[in-house]
Amino acid sequence: MGKIKIGGMVIGQVQTNLYFIYREGTSDCIVFDAPDTGKEIVRRIEGAGLHVRALFLTHGHFDHIMGAQDLRLSAGALAESRGEDAVKIYAPKAEEEMLSDSSFNMTAMMGNPMTLKPNVWVEDGDEIEVAGIKIKVIHTPGHTPGSVSYYIEEAGFLISGDTLFEESVGRTDFRGGSAKTLSESIRNKLFCLPDDTEVYPGHGASTTIGHEKKYNPFFEY
Repeated sequence: MGKIKIGGMVIGQVQTNLYFIYREGTSDCIVFDAPDTGKEIVRRIEGAGLHVRALFLTHGHFDHIMGAQDLRLSAGALAESRGEDAVKIYAPKAEEEMLSDSSFNMTAMMGNPMTLKPNVWVEDGDEIEVAGIKIKVIHTPGHTPGSVSYYIEEAGFLISGDTLFEESVGRTDFRGGSAKTLSESIRNKLFCLPDDTEVYPGHGASTTIGHEKKYNPFFEY
């Protein structure tokens, strides 16, 4: 089997990172978060010779979900034209309240109130295989009650959403946030991963678990 590769885009009003992974030598890919412009995301990915097969959401804030429905519809229409299964959205079960409330997910604040119903709810410890790639769900609450990180062990990748950043952590002053819970999530759920795990956060540059254990000012080791 080919090596798992990762690509990304920076999209939306608050410069949110979108990532997509795929196995080298294949055309199917998995997208993580959809900040905005779902049709444009699909167009750019298809332009790179890849096909969106699924969308995984790290949490329910506006800057990670506003393009989700358009992406599902646009990618789904293309999948149907190729005789493939529908494109599904996977999201944390613990974010159900946020995804169903436009005030909680802050899309109302952005002038585009929306709710979202995923196809598949995921929970801590779930292992899901899509497009020949296994993804483990790690519940990392704190930024939001249901925030998750996605670990692709074979590749050594962690999609951390807004939980862990390069030498920083996600903010906790929004509704449902908790600094204590966030700290516990990172210490107990993420810092136990191998030091060479590559961390791809929702905003800013990538980093590694080892680097954050050594240099993140929010933690002392």
